[in-house]
Amino acid sequence: MKFDVYGRFALEVLHTSRGWEVYHLTDGKHVRADDIIIPEDVAAGDIAEYLDDLLHEMARPGDRIVKL
Repeated sequence: MKFDVYGRFALEVLHTSRGWEVYHLTDGKHVRADDIIIPEDVAAGDIAEYLDDLLHEMARPGDRIVKL
């Protein structure tokens, strides 16, 4: 799943055998976002809301996290 985070950057979230893994998407590269941890029990449909809860301090009024 790919997400636009407040129009500032993009993330890709993958579910692997190790749980959720998060990557920054920059210049066609996937760079592991070790500073963003998503607990295993977060459902796929709740990822955008979880990211918003985690990153909301970066948002300006009206900014949203949008699934791409």
